[in-house]
Amino acid sequence: MAEHPLAAFFVGSGYGKLLGARVELIEDDHARFSLPFRDELVTVGDIVHGGAIAGLLDMAATAAAWSTVRDMAGARGTTIGFSINYLEAARGAEVVADARVIRRGRQLIYLEVSLTSGDREVARGLVTYKLDLPPKS
Repeated sequence: MAEHPLAAFFVGSGYGKLLGARVELIEDDHARFSLPFRDELVTVGDIVHGGAIAGLLDMAATAAAWSTVRDMAGARGTTIGFSINYLEAARGAEVVADARVIRRGRQLIYLEVSLTSGDREVARGLVTYKLDLPPKS
């Protein structure tokens, strides 16, 4: 399967490079990103900082929101709502964010994201994303 055109954007952006996230999958209405464990992402001991987890969640949700856009010229988008529940600490291991569109409207897209570390769910989030596409000619 060919790599999705959005993949290079996410890992190549300034924040993407800083976070160190990897694109695992982008397909229509679905994206999966991973965050390898690094000491720079730790808050205390070997616990992955909640901000790094939230950043990964937002990146994966954004990719899923944009996943069906075939012509990005003139398109604009932003996260307009975001909630996260931390279920347990991610300790010394990679975190994976799996984002899925649960409803796609004309401009608003609602997504659910599950974050796991190993076989444990460490966080779950809901994202509302606004995507403005130029009018079709």
